[in-house]
Amino acid sequence: MAQRHLDPTDPTAAAGPPPVPAGGDALADYLRAQATEFLRALRLHRESGAGAHGNGAQSSGSHPSGAHPSGAGALDRGRGRGPAPAPDGPVDAARALRRAARRLSGTLHTFQPLLDAEWAEAMRPELAWLSGTLALEHAYASRLDRLLQALHRLSGSAAFPAQQQAGRAAPARAAATADPAPVTPLAPSVTRPSPADRGNLTVGAAKAGALLDRQLTLARTRAHSTALQALGSSRFHAVADKVALLASEVPLKDTAAAAADLRPLAAAARDRLTDAVAALPLVTAGNPYNAQALVHGLSPDPAPHPQDAQWHQVRLLLRLHRYALEVLAGTDAEDADGADGTTDVRLLAAGEALDRHRDASEAAAAAAQAARTPRIAPATAYALGVLHADQRHEVEAARYAFQHSWRKEPIRL
Repeated sequence: MAQRHLDPTDPTAAAGPPPVPAGGDALADYLRAQATEFLRALRLHRESGAGAHGNGAQSSGSHPSGAHPSGAGALDRGRGRGPAPAPDGPVDAARALRRAARRLSGTLHTFQPLLDAEWAEAMRPELAWLSGTLALEHAYASRLDRLLQALHRLSGSAAFPAQQQAGRAAPARAAATADPAPVTPLAPSVTRPSPADRGNLTVGAAKAGALLDRQLTLARTRAHSTALQALGSSRFHAVADKVALLASEVPLKDTAAAAADLRPLAAAARDRLTDAVAALPLVTAGNPYNAQALVHGLSPDPAPHPQDAQWHQVRLLLRLHRYALEVLAGTDAEDADGADGTTDVRLLAAGEALDRHRDASEAAAAAAQAARTPRIAPATAYALGVLHADQRHEVEAARYAFQHSWRKEPIRL
């Protein structure tokens, strides 16, 4: 019986996935794609208008008349009863701009041996400066919202506004149906103060919220002004011009770099992450609520918590590792989750835990800084102390979540 052999010259004879760009070509494609995203976000930011973003920042927290918000008003913002939010166009554009700048800077750091050394050394710190400058305003806004929500929770409310509205609607549903569904209140994530201390916390929570609102809103306004100045500076225009050139031509080190293997450099980024994680006290973090994050809670030193630096470094190394995986995959992992089979769920969960760790750590530092304000009432200082302890417990919970997710076997979608 005659057998039919495939013609090796027929391109349709052998079915299979298309070849993945190898070596420096994949790196160049990724850099060009991120540079294009950078330019698209910049155009969107200019079209949407930075003035709308500035007006939104002013209406949400700044007070041109010089009068600071009352304590009740600050807590109302934590309960979600503040003024209507501004349009998110400029905010989304700034976020996309930061996202592209972070990926460009991280990729240049990991794969610098394949790129023109002088160009990469000059480009990487400029991208890091831009990303950090644009991130400050959002960081202060989210930190204030986090602290006001925590004050509202600690001062006596068992549920957030969504749960409270559901509780008020439950009797109406009970009259309309014979088998109403019970409403479950939101469980607190940390230990709540005792009833004996509830009065002092309630008295000081409003003043503590007003103090935090004044300090963080002022910091946010300054960060907004700094971002606007940065976007209009000659330094930023020089960065934008270089990114525009990068979108069309990637300065590789030499012709051999186009065929170089990217996997050793990506493996080096993974090894740096693994070594940094191995230096963490994961055994201690594996015990929930071990309170190690509170050891230096009463220290008068305003320096950052001594344990946090290692965890923040691991967060940065994990981000570099994820970006290296995106380069190897030839696509953006956040836009292709579950589509290309390369997304490690463990890395996503670990990254989320480290993000919560960073947010809680910075929120605790803000509460401690507010507590150092001269001539504040004892009830205000007490509320800020409880708030600081609450955020440090959130730090410890994030470390436990990271330890729990990191030691799992890799799961790919």
